[in-house]
Amino acid sequence: MFDASTLQALSWAAFGCGFTWLMTTAGSAVVFFTGKDPEKGKLTHHIFLGFAAGVMIAASVWSLLNPAIEQAEEMGQIGWIPAAGGFLLGVAFLMALDSLLPHLHAESDEPEGIQTSWKRTTLLVSAVTLHNIPEGMSVGLLFAMASQAQGVAGEAYLGMAFALALGIGLQNFPEGAAISLPLRREGMSRTKAFAMGSLSGIVEPVFGILVVLAAGWISPFMPWLLAFAAGAMIYVVVEELIPEAHLGEHSNVGTLGVIVGFVVMMVLDVALG
Repeated sequence: MFDASTLQALSWAAFGCGFTWLMTTAGSAVVFFTGKDPEKGKLTHHIFLGFAAGVMIAASVWSLLNPAIEQAEEMGQIGWIPAAGGFLLGVAFLMALDSLLPHLHAESDEPEGIQTSWKRTTLLVSAVTLHNIPEGMSVGLLFAMASQAQGVAGEAYLGMAFALALGIGLQNFPEGAAISLPLRREGMSRTKAFAMGSLSGIVEPVFGILVVLAAGWISPFMPWLLAFAAGAMIYVVVEELIPEAHLGEHSNVGTLGVIVGFVVMMVLDVALG
């Protein structure tokens, strides 16, 4: 049914996205080791959000935009056109989802998106699940590119794919905690908060594998799709992660989290790519 390269890409994507989901699950388990003290939980929440933002910024540049420009030039195109165009489309797509999908941020009392009767806890999970869609797409896209490329180029894309999966996995640990801890503060039991945090990450392997399955049809548009994923990730960072990481009196902690996350992802991408 599938050729060898597709099967290989599927196995890589399943492994890479499975790892990112596992890290979300591990991060969600932090709820078992913290109390319901709001101030303690908020401080940890800000640190984790800042780190996730830093990782996503670096991943968007080194793992997505740079490969988008390079592949477009290899196809004989002007590199910045699909990079800029795809980036803006990704921003527009996430902006549309943000406007339509009912969700609620941890530090807010007003839900966003269309009006719904969903519970507050469901809205909180919806917000983080929305973030995970472009992350799963990004990992799947790079593994698909690695399976299609030959020789040194294929090895380079494979290295970038594993670096991106590792980086997103690292930021998914705090992201998992960033949903289970607020759910715990909302009064949910530790076990249920952990389960909801873990399930918020299941969209990553789903979308990662779907992208690989569609790789044969989307291959000519790969530079646009890489930039699309980058734009979607940056939208999440600027619209939600950084502002939430700087709420309250612990803004310096959120800033340091961003810097550490950025450096970690940059080093991973350069070292493994």
